[in-house]
Amino acid sequence: MNKAEAFSFRIVKMYRFLAERKRETVISRQVLRSGTSIGANIVESRNAQSAADFVSKLSIALKEADETFYWLKVLFQGDYITEVQFESMKKDNEELIKLLVAIIKKMKEKASHSK
Repeated sequence: MNKAEAFSFRIVKMYRFLAERKRETVISRQVLRSGTSIGANIVESRNAQSAADFVSKLSIALKEADETFYWLKVLFQGDYITEVQFESMKKDNEELIKLLVAIIKKMKEKASHSK
């Protein structure tokens, strides 16, 4: 999932910008952790031991994406990032959420049909 990797790189750059230019480290560390965790959990899912484990890893990635959206809103409302920056990051985050939801839903449907 290259989108998740690209999003992680954007999150890292945003963290550096916030830490160096805006002197904001608390919230930016939160978004760094959750934003990069999305891709990390997707990578972990590739080596899942079962379909249930695969869905579990992707569900964690989805939760991290939801948390990332929360922190992006906090950064925007706190005037740490502009509306343009927020909307751009939000769009990428929403794409990841949609992909994860679709994959999880498909895997759950597949599991229920194979019972």
